[in-house]
Amino acid sequence: MRAGRLEPAPARDAATVVVLRDHDQHGLQAFMLRRVASMAFAPGAYVFPGGSVDPRDGEAAAGWSGPSPAEWGTAFKADETLARELVCAAVRETFEETLVLLAGPTGGTVVDETRGDDWEADRRALLDRSLSFGDFLERRGLVLRSDLLRPWAHWITPAIEPKRYDTRFFVAGMPAGQRARDVSTEADRVAWVRPAEAVERARAGDWFMLPPTLATLAELAEFGTVAEVLAAPREIVVNEPQAEIVDGVPYLVLPKGTEQYYPQG
Repeated sequence: MRAGRLEPAPARDAATVVVLRDHDQHGLQAFMLRRVASMAFAPGAYVFPGGSVDPRDGEAAAGWSGPSPAEWGTAFKADETLARELVCAAVRETFEETLVLLAGPTGGTVVDETRGDDWEADRRALLDRSLSFGDFLERRGLVLRSDLLRPWAHWITPAIEPKRYDTRFFVAGMPAGQRARDVSTEADRVAWVRPAEAVERARAGDWFMLPPTLATLAELAEFGTVAEVLAAPREIVVNEPQAEIVDGVPYLVLPKGTEQYYPQG
């Protein structure tokens, strides 16, 4: 405690992935999950697949194709070890929560089927941490496809929150032949939705979202296709909302440039 104030809780490193697809009728869509009401963090919120880094995510034995950990570190202003962990966590968490797997037998291919009892057994083993992501890839003879991901944003949970995350946001296109499924025990609903429609639902109060999710969707609403999103240049800056007391009333002040994405009042 300093000057009568508690020290903020440490922020855990985490990764989240906006999985995107092009729909024939509805255009660009993002895959979202609604967190179950019993969750300690953001219950009932619509989110993207993702979660905390597992220290084993950085195991060097994992097959890798695409931009190196050093290149990812440059994009996210992280050291090489953390960058590797973040990319592996992004791919692992996406598979755990949706069965979408950004990996393939070679650096130029991707798994076209992740359904079946054997895949489900591996998913559960990853969830309970009895299987590391590196061992999963090695046993199946797979290479992580870091080239299928793009860096998008970096948000840190406000210091006033008891549970905090230091989260890097990625975007990725839905691999051909795969299908996102409702398999996460942390979610009670999933949906493919146009980013603009999701923003409208949040602003109308129909869908609860945290500021980083809403800001990301509002940015994605400016694009028409997955290819446009993946080709967009991004400079990653740290966004950390700040708590301020104004006339005795607590307010959450959003980072400059993002406040227009969140409903006021």
